Amino acid sequence: MLRYLPFLLILALTIYAFIDCLNTPEEEVKHLPKTVWVLIILLFSIVGPVVWLFAGRKRSAVGGGGGRARRQQWVAPDDNPEFLKSLREEQEKNRDKDGDKDKE
Repeated sequence: MLRYLPFLLILALTIYAFIDCLNTPEEEVKHLPKTVWVLIILLFSIVGPVVWLFAGRKRSAVGGGGGRARRQQWVAPDDNPEFLKSLREEQEKNRDKDGDKDKE
């Protein structure tokens, strides 16, 4: 069983790199077109995936910095400033309506 481990690790690395390459937007692929990277990953089973992981894609810093525009991520409503602002505005409108009804 242990003799199959290197083969399985190489296969897992190749599958991971292949899926990562396919899911990477074209703008984030470095040095070569995406189709060339896919061919390199599939044809060179050990070297291809390793080269893709280190040189094929723009990687962002863990902290999210990097200065480039990031894709908008989902934010929970209670942490979303725009949502909270809309709630405050809606609450103020309701107060104004209630105040107008009391005057009548």
